[in-house]
Amino acid sequence: MDCPNCGAPMVSFAVPERFREHAPEESDHAALCPECLTLSAAESAPPTPRFDRITGTFPEDEAAVPLAIAIGLLDSLALHRRDIEALLEAVEEAGTDPLLIFDRLQAQGGVDPVFDLERRRVQVEQLLE
Repeated sequence: MDCPNCGAPMVSFAVPERFREHAPEESDHAALCPECLTLSAAESAPPTPRFDRITGTFPEDEAAVPLAIAIGLLDSLALHRRDIEALLEAVEEAGTDPLLIFDRLQAQGGVDPVFDLERRRVQVEQLLE
């Protein structure tokens, strides 16, 4: 699946039932663009998602899916605040620091989000406090 925003190949993944209420269209599959960080519903996903295409330090455990969805929702913190809070809580419960992942996304280059990642990182930090 290619990104509807920038045309890059997206990272598709299955969405567990507990996170579907936060996914686009409450879909059982979603996709995140590793270049512009756009999130979309997807028709299918491979058995093993390639989250390492987003960043080499992306978690591969139970934190991966809620983190991917949360990153994709950062385009509108005002609309998705509750979803982002719930998702990042699940990420932290899985033992991953979402702010560290945001820092690494910023530092790695090759990522050109549709939103200001640095500003969103500061806002998310305030949400998590």
